[in-house]
Amino acid sequence: MDLSGKVILLTGGTGSFGKKFTEIVLTGHNAKAIRIFSRGELLQLQMRQLFDDDPRLRFFIGDVRDKERLYRAMNEVDIVVHTAALKQVPACEYNPIEAIRTNIDGAANVIDAAIDNKVEKVMAISTDKAVYPINLYGATKLVAEKLFVQGNTYAGKAGARFSVVRYGNVVGSRGSVIPVFLKQRENGKITITDERMTRFWITLEQGVYFVIDCINRMQGGEVFVPKIPSMKLMDLADAIAPDAQKEITGIRPGEKINEVLLTEEEVCHAREFEDHFVVEPEYPFWDSGVLNEGKKLSEGFRYTSDNNQHWLTREELQRMIEEVDG
Repeated sequence: MDLSGKVILLTGGTGSFGKKFTEIVLTGHNAKAIRIFSRGELLQLQMRQLFDDDPRLRFFIGDVRDKERLYRAMNEVDIVVHTAALKQVPACEYNPIEAIRTNIDGAANVIDAAIDNKVEKVMAISTDKAVYPINLYGATKLVAEKLFVQGNTYAGKAGARFSVVRYGNVVGSRGSVIPVFLKQRENGKITITDERMTRFWITLEQGVYFVIDCINRMQGGEVFVPKIPSMKLMDLADAIAPDAQKEITGIRPGEKINEVLLTEEEVCHAREFEDHFVVEPEYPFWDSGVLNEGKKLSEGFRYTSDNNQHWLTREELQRMIEEVDG
């Protein structure tokens, strides 16, 4: 599916991903319209100004908790990209019911609205925190993944198709550690929770292009996982502030030493491609012949941030920091 002539709805569209997705689609794809669905009128005003009141942009004040508003926003929409979520781990731990209402109930509302409005395709954005979750944020995203995969059975063979993209930390996004380290550099001391910590990293631009590619190739029910580099947080801290004091503060509640993007259990029904993996759903609606061109993975394989084949070099880290630092 080409995005040309399509009406696209972005939930949580004023976030970092939404703005970059909008920029790329407006400049490189001839979409008919992009609808930005979010809660904040100020952020919508700023986004409208950022894109010089592009007539292809539409702005809808709304919350994914509000099913009626979602139904209205999805009227005559072709593609939905679902990014809206409560994402801050401490905030979700302190406000657990709110996290459930947004990340789980909101996902169910998106599915219902898409099916009833006859949307063609829905792509949900997930996170490595959803794999073996140890905090509430990760747990809610795991449930959301399951909802979007199983949403295909609710839609039926001729209905909306639902899939998921799952990736790691986004460079420079709100909540990313890089802006925190850049701020701490001014005081000459950087705090690191654990010196062994590793993370997957992807840029906003890479994330957007990967999502667009997956929208084009999705059949419904897949979880797409890009092959992306890892980095050690100590290396990142040294690249940002080589002369600063490094203070180890201890791992925080709900935090992992390493992250996982593909589990041993998922490998049994996953395929490997040149630049990504695809986890196939284990349900009757799935045509197992769709991904025959992919390579089967060996038993026991896991895709984790500490066993990655691709590690960011110091030069790559420096370029990444310069992009964020402006």
